[in-house]
Amino acid sequence: MRYHQAILVSCEIPWDENERLLEQVFREEIRHTLRHGFHNLYVFGTAGEGYAVDRARFEQIVTIFAEETRGPEIHPQVGVIALSTANVIERLALAHDKGFRMFQISLPCWGALSDSEVLRFFQDVCGAFPDARFLHYNLMRAKRLLTAADYRRIADEVPNFVATKNTGTTVASTAELMRVTPEIQHFFGEAMFPYGCLQGECSLLSSFGPMIPRKTREFFEHGRQGRIEALFRMQKEYLAMVEDILAPMRGKPVIDGAYDKMLVRLGGVDMPLRLLSPYEGFSEDVFEACRRILHEKYPDWIG
Repeated sequence: MRYHQAILVSCEIPWDENERLLEQVFREEIRHTLRHGFHNLYVFGTAGEGYAVDRARFEQIVTIFAEETRGPEIHPQVGVIALSTANVIERLALAHDKGFRMFQISLPCWGALSDSEVLRFFQDVCGAFPDARFLHYNLMRAKRLLTAADYRRIADEVPNFVATKNTGTTVASTAELMRVTPEIQHFFGEAMFPYGCLQGECSLLSSFGPMIPRKTREFFEHGRQGRIEALFRMQKEYLAMVEDILAPMRGKPVIDGAYDKMLVRLGGVDMPLRLLSPYEGFSEDVFEACRRILHEKYPDWIG
């Protein structure tokens, strides 16, 4: 495998009323994440508002993230979302200078890329930092979802492409990813992780780990240890519980970060629910409704 098996979680960015970083809250969130046993963590995915920050905020946050994630058993990633190869490389260089060597990238989203353009993007971006490794975040907002065949071509040409993050796969496409690119570490969400485990070694991208860390680690260990029956049995309980807790959020169309900031706050971090302009988060009333369900119906899942 080009990358180790792990649980991957996102660190969201706390903003004050003037859209300035709340540094102490951010530092505490990172420390809270590490204390709960999540040593593979990242900033600036879609949930982490990587699409929204300017250069000054990006550099400030990456500097703090570097300070808080030093250590031999910690594996931090920095995500970059941008409209061009040049923009991606510029931000990667800032993070690379801070010492990061694992990055999360998405395709430029201004227009859908052709096959040759996809390969050139990976060659140019990954080739600019040969001492680093790269995970591709595969999402439809980039106007093209990469397939197992696409990843096979990239893996053959780009040796430091090591992992993918896929949350929109089906049972069939999950199996195909595992079969066609077995040396690439595929991170699946809670819905597809058990199906990936049927095919071999894969990893968990956990949206809900910040809210229920102990149960999330247990869920992952079932898969890692090959306890498939226990894994699927727990998945049924896990997803039903999540659906129940998040029911008050349904009905309002919001961007990814709104959900993830709620999950972090439900897990015990004093995370503000606000997002950078122009996006809206959830209200305090919705948060309180979710918190009541979690604490009244699922006390054994907390912590």
